[in-house]
Formats: sequence, structure tokens, C-alpha cells
Amino acid sequence: MQLINNTCAVIRLNPQDNVGVAARALPQGMPIDDDSNLSLQNIDAGHKVALKAIAAGDSITKYGQVIGNASCDIAQGEHVHTHNVSMLERTTSLEGFSPALTTSAESSTSHFNGYLRSDGQTGTRNYIGILSTVNCSATVAKMAAEQLNASGEVEALGYDGVVPVTHGSGCAMNTETEGFAFLERVIAGYARHPNFAFVLIIGLGCETNQVKQLVEKSGLSDTSRLYYFNIQDIGGTRASIELARNKILDMAHSQPRPVRQPSPLSNLTVALQCGGSDGYSGITANPALGHAADLIVKHGGSVILSETPEIYGAEHLLLDRAVSKEVAGKLLDRIAWWKHYTEINGAELNNNPSPGNKAGGLSTILEKSLGAVAKGGSTSLNDVLEYAQPRTRSGFNFMDSPGYDPVSVTGQIASGSNMVCFTTGRGSVSGYKPAPSIKLATNTIMYERMAEDMDINCGVIADGTASVEEVGEMIFEKIIAVASGELSVSETLGYGNNEFVPWMVGAVT
Repeated sequence: MQLINNTCAVIRLNPQDNVGVAARALPQGMPIDDDSNLSLQNIDAGHKVALKAIAAGDSITKYGQVIGNASCDIAQGEHVHTHNVSMLERTTSLEGFSPALTTSAESSTSHFNGYLRSDGQTGTRNYIGILSTVNCSATVAKMAAEQLNASGEVEALGYDGVVPVTHGSGCAMNTETEGFAFLERVIAGYARHPNFAFVLIIGLGCETNQVKQLVEKSGLSDTSRLYYFNIQDIGGTRASIELARNKILDMAHSQPRPVRQPSPLSNLTVALQCGGSDGYSGITANPALGHAADLIVKHGGSVILSETPEIYGAEHLLLDRAVSKEVAGKLLDRIAWWKHYTEINGAELNNNPSPGNKAGGLSTILEKSLGAVAKGGSTSLNDVLEYAQPRTRSGFNFMDSPGYDPVSVTGQIASGSNMVCFTTGRGSVSGYKPAPSIKLATNTIMYERMAEDMDINCGVIADGTASVEEVGEMIFEKIIAVASGELSVSETLGYGNNEFVPWMVGAVT
């Protein structure tokens, strides 16, 4: 990254780039380089400016990668955005594929203080979960959790509280569809999640997503940390709330008082997520998080990148890191699935950037994807997971999901993430119980405006006061601190009860 003019603060990310990024708003007539070339328009911070003349049809290059083609002649100093950039379709294959060397974990004494579970996992939080199989049991789950939390009884026993995990589906579904499989995997993943000391699953009784079938199919056989029932069998709302309360207190009393203990970083899995991206995302917060992700992997831990539509156009960067043809093939299979899925639904995979993304300076999905992939760091890609599929290989993993943040994070947590790191340029207000979420601001202006919702300001990279590596180290240390019990800002604000959103695919009948 090069600040090519300290006065106008235009950033060239790679020597090959023909566009730069405005580190702050550039008024018309402002120099864009040391040769006295001027900005031809007012250009917002985070947006692109042409560093030289670009002919119609020529490539637009950022990060040293092509992000699109010029849809018309672009003059030096001109604003480069959706009005003069067209999408470039890419095709990727495994022809000539060569597997990457697996990144080895270094010998490490680093640890975090967590809750050791009997199955070998470690929780970063010690919640009790009440899961609903269907929307029809969601109200009972919420009421039971609210009553227990209001009483303070579980907190007095050393637990962090009771989390209701509810959703709007679970019935009128074909049990042979992908959507139903996703729902089963998500609920099972939360039921076995290490941030829950134990869980209660509540069904209605007549729904498609039968609780007994779910428990048996998912191998949830440990009765010391799981209990389930149907409202229809118990006798209705009040009886079900009373049973839920009594059973949870019985289970809480029967377990030893929870105490944090040192745990190696091999028991840490971090979800890498972004939302409300802007032109700074791929410059500051995403590469800084990528550096932190590399540190986690090198210390023996694991990270999960997701959002398949937001790596489209940059998948070649992940394929180059795949440890086997099998892993590379899984990634291309998921992209092929998405191309078919968007086509049959009358959409385009390359139409992903949201209005907020575009307002922040992102012009094409290629540009957004190149920045998003940076969250995954540089270590080997060891596996590609389907949505909410349990992680089985340590190190860097990719999980298939939509680009919609709550759906994506829900899947990452179900896959085993016990921490979430969330980069944002436009601002984000969310949390993801039972996994604590750390918010990383991409720019200083937004950080100062929404400081109560942000944990770390990565905008200092664009400000020129810290390096990507320095901020990455800061994120790494913050992850360990929060994993060990320090509250993230979203936790202090009470977020996390409303962001459980399983991916619903298929018809509701």
C-alpha cells in the first residue's frame, strides 16, 4: 500500500493499479499525485480515482487484480465507479491445479481461559440454551428464558444467562430438501456448541421438524447436557414454561460450578465476517483481520471464512491455497451451485454489492470479493464446508453461505465458531449469542461516529498511523481477551438474541 501524495492522500494499493483510493474526501482540483494531476470531480472518501487515462474496454485494476472494465473512456483524475465500470465475467477451472502446502501450526504456549467441556471442546462463554424446533415453540422458549434471566437464579450458579434460540420456520417443509437439511444442521450445531453448558430443545409436537428425530439423527445422545420435550405432550404454554424452568435449574444444580481454565488456541475457532463494506474494507480491517487469522492458525487454532457470493470473482485466490484437488473441487462446486441458484431465481451472482456498499465506494462484486477474501489471511485452505457443516479440519476453512450476515454467521457458529470477528465500513449493530462478536471499523470517521458499537478502529491504517500487521496483532490480542471473558461492545449493549437466522432454501407449502 502506497500513499502516493501526502497532501491529497490518495492510496495506490499495488504498483500495477490504474486507480487509487481516496483516503479522505477529494475536492475538485485537488492533486492526485506528485505530478500535479488534479481530481476532475469531488470524490468521496473510499471511492476510486483514475491515476491515468483508461480507454473504454480496458481493465480497471485495484489490489493488482482486475475488478472490471471501463464502460467508456475515463480521464486521469476522473471518479471511477458504477457509472463507468462494467462487470467482467471470469471462469475458473482446475486445469493445471497444483495443491498448496498445508500450513503447519507452530509450537505455542499461548492460551485463552475458557470452559472445558466433556467432549474436548472449550467454550468462550457459559450460556444455557433453549432451542425451538419450530416457530410455534418460539414464544414458549423466549418466555422461559426471560423468566429465568429475570430471576437471576442461573447467574447465581455461575452461568452467563439463558439464550433463547428461535426462528421463523420448522414446518410446511419438504424433509428431503436442502433447506430442511440446513435447519437440522444449524439446530444440531447450536445444541452441541461449546458456548452452551447444556441445552433444552422445545418442539410443538406436530411440526415437520420433529425434535426426537432431530436428536437421534444428529447423534445428540449426551443426556447430561440435553433435554427435550413437545408442548402438546406437556399440556400447553404455562406447563411447558414451568417444566423448562424446573429442568434447567435441575441441570444447572447438578453440574459443577463453572470455572474458566487455560485452554490452548487449538480449541479456538473464529468466524471471519463482514457487513456494510466500503472502499476501505479491503485496505484496512479485512487485511488486518487476515493477519490476525494467520496468527490464530499458526498458533494451532481455526478460522472460518464464508459468504460464497462475496468471494465470487476472487475464488482463484482461494484455489491457489487449497491443499488438495478435492478441497478445490468443493469450492468450485459451491460456486456452480450459486450460479444455478441465482439463475433460476432471476438474479445474477455478480449483482451482490448493496446500495450501502456502492455508497462506500465499491463498484463491482469482483472489487468487493477481492477485499472480502483478505479476511482469510494467507494460510492454506484446508477444507470447504457446506452450510452449518461441522468443522473437522483445523486451520483455515471456507463455509458456503449467502452474503446476508445473520444467515452466514448462524452457519459459522453452527459449524463450531466460538468467536466472531466482524468488519464493517458503514456501521453494524448486531451480536451473535452464544458466540461473542468483535466489531472492527474500517475507517476512522465511522468509528468516531459509532464508537459505542465498535471494538477496534482499523481506520488508523488508512490514516497512516499504524500498519496492517500492527492492527492485526491488536485484533489477535483482543480475540484472546474476549475469548477469556472480556466483554465485547455488542455484549455490553445486550445484542445477540435476535440474530439466529438459519438459511431457508426451498418452497414453504
